[in-house]
Amino acid sequence: MQRTIGLAVWIAAAVVLASCGSHSSPGSDPQASSTSAAPAVTANGPAATSQYDGGPRAADTPIDESKIAQGQQLFQTKGCSACHTFGQKLTGPDLAGVTHRRTAAWMEHQILHPEIMTKEDPISHELFAKFALQMPNQGLTPEEAAAVVEFFKHKDHEAAESASKGE
Repeated sequence: MQRTIGLAVWIAAAVVLASCGSHSSPGSDPQASSTSAAPAVTANGPAATSQYDGGPRAADTPIDESKIAQGQQLFQTKGCSACHTFGQKLTGPDLAGVTHRRTAAWMEHQILHPEIMTKEDPISHELFAKFALQMPNQGLTPEEAAAVVEFFKHKDHEAAESASKGE
């Protein structure tokens, strides 16, 4: 039964990807669509891929320390912490390790255009199906979204340091 559901999800993701074609959504990054996503595999079979999730993970790039405080403030004041946390699941996905799973481009698109991503991006669509909750568009600018991603990178870096110290 799980294998059938997993196969159905994989086929649906392939159909969505095939239907994306070369059109771009408002605010989409034409360069991001030219990179192919690396296929991922989960315990339930192949995971969805995204045109925005190809390339190095966000954690693999240097942290811009000058943006962390702004990103943290936006995370708190825009209400992100009502659904997301680091290290436990609330109503939205747990963000612990997100910068190891996703590219900065994918996270920025998700922050800037969650309503479009849910419809057009297979990864976002799977998250919507899993959590049954549409992430609201908080009206951030691209610069603010990048700052939030830097905050996420900082949080994941802190967690890795704590783990390596045995804390």
